[in-house]
Order: sequence, then structure tokens, then C-alpha cells
Amino acid sequence: MYSIEEFDKAKTKVLKYILYKSRSENEVRTKFQNEIEENLLEDVIEYLKEAKYINDNEYIRKTINNFENLKNMSIMELKYKLIAKGLEKDLIEDYFYENKEELTKYEISSASNIILKKQKDLEDFEIKNYLIKKGYKQDNINEAFETLKK
Repeated sequence: MYSIEEFDKAKTKVLKYILYKSRSENEVRTKFQNEIEENLLEDVIEYLKEAKYINDNEYIRKTINNFENLKNMSIMELKYKLIAKGLEKDLIEDYFYENKEELTKYEISSASNIILKKQKDLEDFEIKNYLIKKGYKQDNINEAFETLKK
């Protein structure tokens, strides 16, 4: 068992880490697994989840918003980035299912941006192959090309 002081000290340490930059539960667990005793870390994580400092659903939403604003990525790439952060596949799949329309629009827009950048140097079929390799859906690639022709 541990004292209240030890709990507060560990909680403060984890909180500083989270407040500096939003983190997933897995990122917190990985960061502190060798620094904080296992039972104490579990209790701190539970406490911070209840206090809404750690919320993987919210983390997924914020992370995707950041990617949408900064990068051109396929839906597949977004999923892989989130999986790499150690988020549960079910949470990711639920988010993508609930936000399917918005994410499809993003992927089409993202594909359009890439097409515009690459058109100077590559043929359309080469651009399509590039987008397919990046995980873009064929329908969204076609939609992006159609939109640009208008």
C-alpha cells in the first residue's frame, strides 16, 4: 500500500505530463510504468479518468482534428496513427463509424490537395496509384478528380 502523500506526488507528476500535451491512457501508462509502482499508477490513472483528465474518446477527437487541420491523410492513415498511440481499436472504430460522413469529406479534400500538388510532375494514373498506396478509397479518389475537373 502507499500513503496519500505518495499518491499526490504521483498524481502531480502524471498531471504535469498530461497538461503539457493531451495524452492517451496508454501513453501515460507507458511513460510511467518504470517510475511509479504499478498499483499506485493504476489508481492515479483511474482518478484522472474520473476527473476527465484522461479521456481516450476525447483524445481521438482532438487528434483527428489536429491531423485534419495540418496534414493530408487517408482515413486508413488516421486509423494507423491512432492505433500506434495504443488506443483501443473498438474506440477508434466507433469514432470512425459515428463520423463517417465528415471523415469521407476530409479524405476527398485531402486527396484533392495531393492531386493539385502532384499534377505538375505526374500523370493522373500515377497520382491514383500513389493515393491508393496511401490508403485512400477508390471512390474518394474518383470524387476528388471529378471535383477538380469542374
